[in-house]
Amino acid sequence: MVGKHMPQKTKKKKQKLNYKRVVIAILLVIILIFGISELISTIHNNNVENQEENISEKEEKIIPEDSIANIVAIGDTLCHSQNFKDAYNSQTGTYDFSPMFKYVTKYFEDATVAVGNLEATLAGPSRPYTGYPTFNTPEALATDLKELGLDIMTTANNHALDIGYTGLVSTLDYLDAAGLEHTGRARSQEEQNKILLKDLNGIKTAFLSFTYGTNGIPLPTGKEYCVNLIDKDFIKQKIDQAKEEGAELICVSMHWGDEYKIKQNAEQEDLAKFLIENDVKVILGCHPHVLEPMEIKTVTLEDGTTKTGFVIYSMGNFFSAQTYENTRNTLILNVQVRKNGETGKITIDNATYTPIYVYDNNSGQNPNANGQDRYELLDIETIIKEYEAGIGNWNQTMYNLAKTELERTVNILGPEIVDGDGAF
Repeated sequence: MVGKHMPQKTKKKKQKLNYKRVVIAILLVIILIFGISELISTIHNNNVENQEENISEKEEKIIPEDSIANIVAIGDTLCHSQNFKDAYNSQTGTYDFSPMFKYVTKYFEDATVAVGNLEATLAGPSRPYTGYPTFNTPEALATDLKELGLDIMTTANNHALDIGYTGLVSTLDYLDAAGLEHTGRARSQEEQNKILLKDLNGIKTAFLSFTYGTNGIPLPTGKEYCVNLIDKDFIKQKIDQAKEEGAELICVSMHWGDEYKIKQNAEQEDLAKFLIENDVKVILGCHPHVLEPMEIKTVTLEDGTTKTGFVIYSMGNFFSAQTYENTRNTLILNVQVRKNGETGKITIDNATYTPIYVYDNNSGQNPNANGQDRYELLDIETIIKEYEAGIGNWNQTMYNLAKTELERTVNILGPEIVDGDGAF
């Protein structure tokens, strides 16, 4: 009996064993599927993370665009008695210099910043308005220069103390009231210590101004801060301060040179070399009352490396009543500066100019001028183009004058400096 039932037990054991195997196999398949799914998910997530990291790295490598600024500059605003008498309106008892600028206003419209030299004192109406040799100019000039498009007036020059310290203070007060920033004269030690910094389309720029002297008028005792005099130690101190305060570009106005000379002297060249050695990139010369050459100047340092900067040795009189040879030739200067978006390096793209002639309408040659507009700043290249195109705004005499003065201006200044890719 017992022997007959043994095969049935064995068969049942085999069935149970097969069942277990199937269950184990199913479990293994489930585990395998889950594992593969997890592995695929992990790989996918890692790929996504890697892609995101790669995208992030690519985004970090995007190079910022270059920053470009256009610095427009003019020379001495030198207001003789003939100039302010021409600006006087006897019916209203006011002064208006703006008719003198009507042909040149457009050249200030695209400026990132416009800089001029105020070679005058604005002492106010409590003192008589006077011309040479001690200038007290109607304060309306400040407003008219602002409306012309000027942003900054450099004020360190030999006429800074013409009406004494009180005249110096009132000059800066009137500039403030007109909305014109300024550098070169100061009402306090604190003001002299302050660096004039401007953001020019992302280029942090410092503006400084220095003069060779004040026509023999001593700086007031205890107020030696009132005018920035040319002294290499002092200049370097101000340049270093500007750099410490984050200036990437330094623009310096220098009141220097020999009056009525159309060529720079050795001292101007030495000072220009000194300024460029100390990282000044733009040098604007004033004082000689005539134009002098401009150039990209390269300086070799003791270690053999070089630095470059732009210098115009004199921008002449922007306006005046002077009649000496070459004193009526001037310009509107445009210096294009570039900051490399990747390296931060500052370079000069180009330095171009619009030749201007200070015309005295007293002779009656200009058919466009009325009797009150004795002095006008003429765009002589436009006169030539319009006359040659048959536009009847100018007569033969004005055309001949424009051609003569254009040739004179270009011969003194030299050719425009054009590069286009920030090589200087």
